[in-house]
Amino acid sequence: MSDPAGRREIWGDDPEEVDASETVAELPNDAPEAARRWQDHPAVVPFKAVALFISKSGKRIAVTVAGFLLLVVAVIIIPIPGPWSILLTIIALSILATEYVWAERLLRMAREKAEAARDKVLRKKKSGSDRPDA
Repeated sequence: MSDPAGRREIWGDDPEEVDASETVAELPNDAPEAARRWQDHPAVVPFKAVALFISKSGKRIAVTVAGFLLLVVAVIIIPIPGPWSILLTIIALSILATEYVWAERLLRMAREKAEAARDKVLRKKKSGSDRPDA
């Protein structure tokens, strides 16, 4: 059966697709296989793959580096008095949560724990301030 556009249903049975000797004969013989482009050299291909990955995933890489850098700093400053380590951890998780679901879950869990702690502290203050001084 033939197509109204003149194409055949089964590809590869056209004579010009089966016999490519004329096309091969037209290629210049002065450029053997050694004359390939420098971009296709086996030593360059891994670098091209890395560059392509970075160009397509640049935002995710930047978010990952910034988030983990802040997490490392938060771990380092744990001995410093004050809430700085906790605040920096929450900021780092907020940054990482823009790209990673696991960070979003951790951030949600941290928020729930912080709200529970806040409620517990506020309840103690209220119950302590309601007592009359005797």
